[in-house]
Amino acid sequence: METKLPFKSYLIIGTMLFALFFGAGNLIFPAQLGQYSGTNLIPAIIGFLITGVGLPFLGILAIGISGSNNLQDLASRIHPVYAVIFTSLLYLTIGPFFAAPRTGAVAFDVGIAPFISEDFMQVGLIIFTLLFFGITLWLSLNPAKLVDRVGKVLSPAIIILLLVLLAAVVIKPMGAIGAPEEAYASGAFMKGFTEGYNTMDALASLVFGIIVINVIRSMGVTNKRGILVATAKSGAVATAFLAILYVGIAYLGATSTQAMGLFKTGGPVLSGASSYYFGTFGSVMLAVIILLACLTTSIGLMMACGEYFHTIMPKISYKVFVIFFTTFCFVVANFGLSNIITYSIPVLMFLYPLAVVLMLLTFLSPIFNHSRIVYVGATVVAFMISTIDGLKTLCDSLEISYFGWMSPVISFYERFLPFYNEGIGWLLPVLLVMLITGIVARLQKLSTAHAQ
Repeated sequence: METKLPFKSYLIIGTMLFALFFGAGNLIFPAQLGQYSGTNLIPAIIGFLITGVGLPFLGILAIGISGSNNLQDLASRIHPVYAVIFTSLLYLTIGPFFAAPRTGAVAFDVGIAPFISEDFMQVGLIIFTLLFFGITLWLSLNPAKLVDRVGKVLSPAIIILLLVLLAAVVIKPMGAIGAPEEAYASGAFMKGFTEGYNTMDALASLVFGIIVINVIRSMGVTNKRGILVATAKSGAVATAFLAILYVGIAYLGATSTQAMGLFKTGGPVLSGASSYYFGTFGSVMLAVIILLACLTTSIGLMMACGEYFHTIMPKISYKVFVIFFTTFCFVVANFGLSNIITYSIPVLMFLYPLAVVLMLLTFLSPIFNHSRIVYVGATVVAFMISTIDGLKTLCDSLEISYFGWMSPVISFYERFLPFYNEGIGWLLPVLLVMLITGIVARLQKLSTAHAQ
């Protein structure tokens, strides 16, 4: 008999998933998008919601549909070696390279920076991140109930506090919405679309999906259809909360420029708005909640990375990995938030297409009889385009000229790939290759069946 969970269970699992997703990027990027998009806020936020909310939801569903034990298991449908490289790179991106150091940098920018003088900023960042990643290390090595409890109390607290702040913004905006900045003046939708990559939630969803499925199984749901339905409903709860907060925070950003001016990152926008509406009390409350939100995300990421790398390199202990990763995070966090964002974007431009293609293949897999030729063909095409996208974005962000061999490839892509300049030049070629190889796979199966 099929076990059906009550709505309360979906709400609990959905809120837990929201807590896993909701970290540093979820606060700063919609605020920054709001500031820079101005009167083009609506198309920009729609683009942002597709990649910032839609893709994570698809990622959760893909893991549910696949029946895989983990991401490496799913990616091994392409090739076992590719699976290890892709999964390792994804874990490093949402872990010690970018997302985890960003939690420390954002917690400092939003929670601590407003209370200290400009002269003390760099020293303050070093002291704060040392404490922040020291606590992360301690709690990652002793994963007691504390993290779970903080998560359960924290998620509703974040949602309530932010909704109160956003209600104040809607009732009494700080100022009029200004003209869009250059990047959003034309093509605001596509700019918002690629900005949604920065949350890294679509990548994280391929890791968090397994956690959700394990929780659902522990509640007595064991058949495949029941797990998929419960995963979809829980995912819908988490992503609905994310969508509401993104729209609200982006609107806050858009109405803040008149009162506060433009900022390099979205961090000061939130602390400035809290102070504007609720004075010092608002700033302190926001600081505490952001600090705890970033800390739980940081601990979760360190534990996930430590566990994964220990499984592929069992001779090195979980403890050694966690110590190494948290130390690495401390170093990276001290380069500052804007530097972390600058260097993360090229990696995301490379990784996101590969992750999205894996999701698409998972959904369409039964149509082409799970044939490896389709998985390999689509992934190779995505890899060829996203590698160039990543290098091109790196050169642009560092303001250096393209490597000699890149220019002809880029001009070829610009000429022949639809939507290349919008950042999704990989999409149509991948779909075309999936169609062709899918037909080949079905014909092969038919000829094999006739031969027998």
